[in-house]
Amino acid sequence: MNIIIFAAILPAILLVAYIYWKDKYQREPLNLILRAVAYGVLSAGLAIALESLISALGLIPEEPHSFLGALWKAFVGAAIPEELVKLLMLWLLLRKNPYFDERFDGIVYACCISMGFAGSENVIYLLSNINEWQTVAIQRAIFAVPGHFIFAVAMGYFYSMLYFGDMSWRKRSRIFWVPVTLHGIYDGLLFMASLNTLLTGLLVLTFYVFCFLMYRGGKRRIEEQLERDKQDSNQAAFWIDKTQQ
Repeated sequence: MNIIIFAAILPAILLVAYIYWKDKYQREPLNLILRAVAYGVLSAGLAIALESLISALGLIPEEPHSFLGALWKAFVGAAIPEELVKLLMLWLLLRKNPYFDERFDGIVYACCISMGFAGSENVIYLLSNINEWQTVAIQRAIFAVPGHFIFAVAMGYFYSMLYFGDMSWRKRSRIFWVPVTLHGIYDGLLFMASLNTLLTGLLVLTFYVFCFLMYRGGKRRIEEQLERDKQDSNQAAFWIDKTQQ
């Protein structure tokens, strides 16, 4: 059991270590990194409760039988509730955080929250498939956990873009809909491929290509924010309240 739990959380631990290492200029306090991961674990519980409610209300099919049903389940049953609770945790963590003083920090905190979420989710999946947990662990280490990491990169990227004044207030919805779109397409392709139609092979190939492009885009966003921080001698965030405009 200990080995299974360790296998479940190891990919998340490695990605937290990676994003912490990438924070080259002013690294965040370790206690806040751990708090962010704990918020992610809490968000997993909230997401399960929210998804259970959505399912109980009959808003998503138990097993989709069409491409449209698969996409609906991917977005309404997974992407929207999960990214919503992660965004809530990110806002709670950063709203009065004096250490949020670099653009890259938004990505760091979002990724730590997401890895807390992904690690918790991984434990559930491996224990639910205990007879074949090795295969599930490998598959999720390659795709699912890095996927959650990239969704978080997008969320943290746009959160910082707005917070530091690099993006107009009118575009603030990108903080939510970009990670939701990435998450929904990711799950949607898998759900559609599981329908075992003549297009299954093409859908699996599309999924691999999508993951590659998503990972490359996430890496680019990381490097962009690091470069912005490097060029900003002030590195002090400002917040302009435009809610009345």
